[in-house]
Amino acid sequence: MQSRTLIALIIGSVTIGVTYFMVTYKNTIETESINDTPKTEIIDGSNVVMEDGKQIINLFAKGGYQPRVSIAKAGVPTILRVTTSNTFDCSSALRIPSLKIAKNLQYSGSVDIDLGSPEAGAIDGLCSMAMYRFQLQFKD
Repeated sequence: MQSRTLIALIIGSVTIGVTYFMVTYKNTIETESINDTPKTEIIDGSNVVMEDGKQIINLFAKGGYQPRVSIAKAGVPTILRVTTSNTFDCSSALRIPSLKIAKNLQYSGSVDIDLGSPEAGAIDGLCSMAMYRFQLQFKD
């Protein structure tokens, strides 16, 4: 009888411990993904700044590209500044086919890509697997 009670106590303790670990681990993953990747789409140009006569479009790459749509001025020298932070997915392999640009980004850091002075219109970008996409809209 005592061995059955002891076994029941051990199984109960292990079950509680495993359940606690799983709940804590799941909450940690959800919190990290919420905090690491911005989920808002900026489409009012607030991710575009002027520096030394060039417009800088700031893009964040991790689990996709944020913002997905950026609006900038046409005919202005433009730099696409892509920032990564522990980015180990395919969004670290950025492609802009219409400009023949292919960049493998650092896992963490920033890289500037010179886009020249784009004319009015849209430039589409994507990851190497075409899973994640972004668009740069240039307006007069």
